[in-house]
Amino acid sequence: MTEKDNIRIVPLHENPSLIARVYEIDDAWPAFISHEPVANALLSRVPEEFPQYCVVATDGDRIVARGFAVPFDAGLDGREEMPDQGWDRVLVWAFRDRQYGNTPTAASALEISVDVDYLGRGLSPRMLTAMRQAAGRQGHDALLAPVRPTAKHLEPHVPMAEYLRRLRDDGLPADPWVRVHVRAGGTVEKVAPASMTVSASLAQWREWTGLPFDRDGDVEVPGALAPVHCDTARDHAVYVEPNVWVRHGIRPPAV
Repeated sequence: MTEKDNIRIVPLHENPSLIARVYEIDDAWPAFISHEPVANALLSRVPEEFPQYCVVATDGDRIVARGFAVPFDAGLDGREEMPDQGWDRVLVWAFRDRQYGNTPTAASALEISVDVDYLGRGLSPRMLTAMRQAAGRQGHDALLAPVRPTAKHLEPHVPMAEYLRRLRDDGLPADPWVRVHVRAGGTVEKVAPASMTVSASLAQWREWTGLPFDRDGDVEVPGALAPVHCDTARDHAVYVEPNVWVRHGIRPPAV
């Protein structure tokens, strides 16, 4: 547990009464992300089935932030610690391993979401620290993270690898969220080029974004890290989101 300005951060399994409340916060995720099929199927089950890997922040009785992570077995045939299909892949592996009783060898963060009223208060790095500590208590020596750079949506046509090469004068990443991870001791390892995928009819994309989706080719969608590819003849559009794999080493807990 950490405390600052009345904000308390605890592992979710220590206060299971909060499991049903973790989605009470007002977050800033783009609307189309909630229609990502893997997220739709599995993400809401994470706090209940992996509470020891999740953390929650409260301010009095208010939920102000949540952090989700999952364990998985990276040693099985065809697997690796940091797959190209990033977020989607580790979430599917985590539930498959739970179903078949596979022993976890790795832990991956899934999200840190902060209520919009609490942005800019330094809460995100504290949540990241709490998530590393939670993974460490489960015996992991690292927390992996398929990071979603927060400013990348401003330059959707720039390849992620090129975007990551942009540094400030102090040598830290130009992107604010990647910078938080690096300041916290994380190491940028590689791009996850197909970390999340949202495919839907043009009518659905119009409903989610308010954009016409009436011409073939790439469409810039607010909040998207890469263009959405529109195919009018086939009446669908596909968004493939790249993320960035970051590794956080975890020190063994003091005895």
